[in-house]
Order: sequence, then structure tokens, then C-alpha cells
Amino acid sequence: MNLKQLRYFLIVAQEQQLTSAAKLLYIAQPPLSYQMKQLEKELGTKLFIRESHGITLTEAGKIFQRYAQQVINLTNETTDELNKEQNGTRGIIRMGLISSAGSIVPNKAMINFTKFYPDISFRIYEDNTINLIDKLQNGMVDIAIVRTPFNMQDLAKIDIITDKMAAVYNPRYYSFNSNELKLADFAQQPLILYRRFETIFNNSFAQQGIHPYYAVKCDDARTSILWADRGMGIALVPSSIAKEYTQQQIKTIDYSQWQSKIQLVWRKNYRIKPVTQRFIDTFTNHLA
Repeated sequence: MNLKQLRYFLIVAQEQQLTSAAKLLYIAQPPLSYQMKQLEKELGTKLFIRESHGITLTEAGKIFQRYAQQVINLTNETTDELNKEQNGTRGIIRMGLISSAGSIVPNKAMINFTKFYPDISFRIYEDNTINLIDKLQNGMVDIAIVRTPFNMQDLAKIDIITDKMAAVYNPRYYSFNSNELKLADFAQQPLILYRRFETIFNNSFAQQGIHPYYAVKCDDARTSILWADRGMGIALVPSSIAKEYTQQQIKTIDYSQWQSKIQLVWRKNYRIKPVTQRFIDTFTNHLA
């Protein structure tokens, strides 16, 4: 038994006549009659009552018709689903996402994308940049939105935003005269360090002969901001995170080496799913 026989059978059952069924199927009547007899032989039961004016289904034939129609419907649905997968109009995108991208995504391009492709869904995996890069390399996510710096080896990228570093502080305890700060402004100030940027900060301070005082060191920018809000020091964090999480004073830092970028990244030498490629293309066009 095969799909061709099932389709033939359903047309014959619909037409109740071999001659008209053969015309609809663009085949001669004898081959169609042979296929129906083979089907009955394989099932071990009569499917048709052959009469002078045409054919009707036996009770077994009526039962078989229901199941044959279900099989054909399921086959058509499966084929349609697979075609959508292949064309990138259906599927699941596993996206790694850093917490500081909350004000950036979902953006208008993503909202329009899901409206235009309602059969595409997202699975979000939130973590820090280092862990998300590891998930990406191990195939646990398809794409990731992360923050520089990180190891770019074997990764392709799209820049989403360039983020200046900012100082967050409670004005009840600290103040600065200028609106945009320079490294020298932090000499002798109690700093709250987000460890992710420790090497970059130390190298920059050393180049300018500044010995920073780190009053607090922590592993999350949001923790840095919380402690700064309560007067424990001056947090040095990317400005997009500062704007998202503090109600206190924010001043940007005029130092290009401290800028970071939020990027969409994926594996270079790896076959990307069509649905993921479609998303990357849409995202790229939005940023262009």
C-alpha cells in the first residue's frame, strides 16, 4: 500500500465510477482498476461493490475511506509544514539574550517579523555574554544578542548599538562639574566595579597614571547600579543598562576605549536553519 493507491482510492470513492475517476487522474481505466484490486488484495477485504451503473463502497470500504482521508490530510499537512520549514516561514528560533538588551529587543523589526511570519516562534535563553557564547558554540542556541568584549573566533555578527560607558551615582553623596566625564574625574573616587570590564578599566587607568579605588566589585551591572543608588560609590556601567535600571544621576564617559557594542551573533561555519537566516536578514535590513 502506498500514498498513490490511497489517492486513487479516494478519487474512485468520490466519483463512484472508474471511468470518470481515471479521467480525473489522467490515467487509463485498466491500470486504475488493477491498483484497486491490488489494494483489496493487500487489505484482504472487498472495498467496492461493482454494479452495472458504477461502484459503491462496502462497509469496509467506508471505514477505509475515513482512514485513507486522514492519512492523505496528514501527509499534505506534513508536506506543507516541511516546505514552510525549508522556506524559513515556520519554525523555532532559539535566541540567547543578555539582560541588558531588554530595552533593545524586541524592537519594531521583530514585532513586524512575527506579524508577517506568525508560524515562527522564539525560545529565549537569558544569561551573561560568556555563557551565551558557550551555548552558541555548543548548538544550544541558534543566535545570541551579546555585549562586547568577547572572543569573536568563528562567529559572524551584526552591530546593534554602540554603548558609551556611564557613571551612575547618588547626587546626595557625589557630584561632578561636567556633563561628560573623563578618566581623570575618577581619581580618588570610590568606584563600584562590574568585573566584566575590570581588565579594560585597569589598563586605561594605568595608561593615564591613575590608581583607581574600587570600593565594591561585583558580577552584575544591576548590582553595581543598586549599590550606587544607595550611595556606596560610583558605578561604571554601560549607559543603556544605566538608563534602564537607575533613577539616580547618570553621566556618560568621554573615552572611546570604554565603549561596548551590543551585537547579534551566530556561528560562521555552520549550516543555519532557514528560519534563523530569514530572521538575520530581516534584522540586518532593519539596521541598514
